[in-house]
Amino acid sequence: MSVREPLWRAVRTRPRHLARLLGWSFAEAAPSFVSGQAVARALDDGFAAGRPLTGLGWLAVLAAAWLAAAFGARQVLLAIGGIVEPFRDDLLRRVVDGTLHRAAESGLRPDSAAVARLNRQVELARDAFGAVIAVVRSFLFSVAGVALGVLTLMGAVLPLVLLPLAAGLVLFALSLPAMARAQRELILAEERTASSLAAMVDGLRDVTACGAEDRVADRVGVDVERQARVARTLAGLTAVRTVSLAVGGWLPVLLVLLATPSLVRQGATAGVILGTLTYVAQSLTPALGSLVQGAGVNGVRLVTALQRIAATSDRPPAAATRRTGGPEGVELRLQGVRFSYGPGADLVVADLDLTVAEGDHLAVVGPSGIGKSTVAALVAGVLRPDAGRVLIGGVAVGEMDRAAMCRARVLIPQEAYVFRGTLRDNLTYLADGRSRGERAEPAELAELTELTERAELAELDRAVEAVGMTELARRLGGYDAEVDPGELSSGERQLIALTRAYLSPARLVLLDEATCHLDPAAEARAEEAFAARGGTLIVIAHRLTSALRAKRVLVMDGARARAGTHEEMVAASELYRDLMGRWSAPVGAHARH
Repeated sequence: MSVREPLWRAVRTRPRHLARLLGWSFAEAAPSFVSGQAVARALDDGFAAGRPLTGLGWLAVLAAAWLAAAFGARQVLLAIGGIVEPFRDDLLRRVVDGTLHRAAESGLRPDSAAVARLNRQVELARDAFGAVIAVVRSFLFSVAGVALGVLTLMGAVLPLVLLPLAAGLVLFALSLPAMARAQRELILAEERTASSLAAMVDGLRDVTACGAEDRVADRVGVDVERQARVARTLAGLTAVRTVSLAVGGWLPVLLVLLATPSLVRQGATAGVILGTLTYVAQSLTPALGSLVQGAGVNGVRLVTALQRIAATSDRPPAAATRRTGGPEGVELRLQGVRFSYGPGADLVVADLDLTVAEGDHLAVVGPSGIGKSTVAALVAGVLRPDAGRVLIGGVAVGEMDRAAMCRARVLIPQEAYVFRGTLRDNLTYLADGRSRGERAEPAELAELTELTERAELAELDRAVEAVGMTELARRLGGYDAEVDPGELSSGERQLIALTRAYLSPARLVLLDEATCHLDPAAEARAEEAFAARGGTLIVIAHRLTSALRAKRVLVMDGARARAGTHEEMVAASELYRDLMGRWSAPVGAHARH
């Protein structure tokens, strides 16, 4: 999706609303033409000529024009809504459609959090698009009304109004690219600062426990300083915008006043001079100010939001070939993987090379917000790298079909998914590698039911005991009890999701802070169960004890990432030493493989 495509379609496919918008804009712009004329006639033909009723009559005409403008403004807003709301719906359909297709490609349920994030961009785009339509339309009709009104008053005055206006617009147009870049950088900087602060707050407990306050403060401080620097740059460019507004909106007032003696000699009356100043002060200057503000802020927000939506919501391109069989083994390899969330955004993963042998147990550690969950999503196929390849068993993730991906890997995120149904259904619905959301033919459904019914009770008991949810299963009423997700705590939902993953056929298990709502003892039991289960285990660490239990550790430190044993990382990584610096428990006290 290009940035211009949805904008052009929103206007082109709504001719009735566009015609309504233009028609009512004439009514709303009535004061732009009437104001100067009414003031001039009220003064020259009325009050100055000793006919106060005539003067009051012309002022009544001006009041009627403002009443018409008020009614027209309401209709204009409705017409803009008729264009903008379908535009919003179109963008939202793209977001949902793209998310569903990516979920279909990866074999996972749709990422509702990603939809929520993109929906915010859709709302920003909708609001900005409406604001841009309003200010551009208002400016064009106001300038037309002022030009026509001044021309009917006295043609010799028109250059004094239009030439400074043209100069102001040229000055603004020359500064607009730099202002647009600075405004976009400020938007991104604000988002980065908000993300850093949120990540710091979420990880405050671990930051304090590990004595990493200074390091995290420095990282957040970098984002704050970057935002302040961009804000200062934008403030300097705003001065240019103010100058352009002064040239185009207020210089005409000065020129008319300076030229008054000459204009009077050419036959201008007091009413003509006052009417011209009324046109400039009441219509031209406010319209120019709205245009400068709208184009300088809302226009940039609109383009930025559309770029974000286009970068993250379009359907993934169909792969040239799809491998229907599963990969040979689950050795994981990341080769030169790069990823960022949208054009112009900072790289979250930069040239990452990593090999995780089959049967390995890897813990991924690093500060909050550094990209650990992004790596998990790339491995799971939820995200696609901007460059490089992710291979499982020698097969690129993007070349596997859904069934192969489900059989190869399972991802358990921080917010575990539990649906209404029996506990047995929740625990076994991945047992044959099929996601619950996948459509199936009736024969396949019968086969799925048969496979579920044939699940051995002993296997269920073994998985429940291994992961540590025996007490929860008993409290819920057994495997055939109905589960209401709303009545479960976050930790209880995580235990169910962990047991589900344990029962799945996937040989590559990704735990993305999937034990963050469990206490340390329950977390250790779950991780040790997966390590003993066989296959490959990758843990996005919520606590540093996960690194002590793993065979190897991947330390993510901004643009760099290093992997090795705990001892190797203590020797090689300053960040890892800082994270471990205040950890008092000796290495030998934790289970190591």
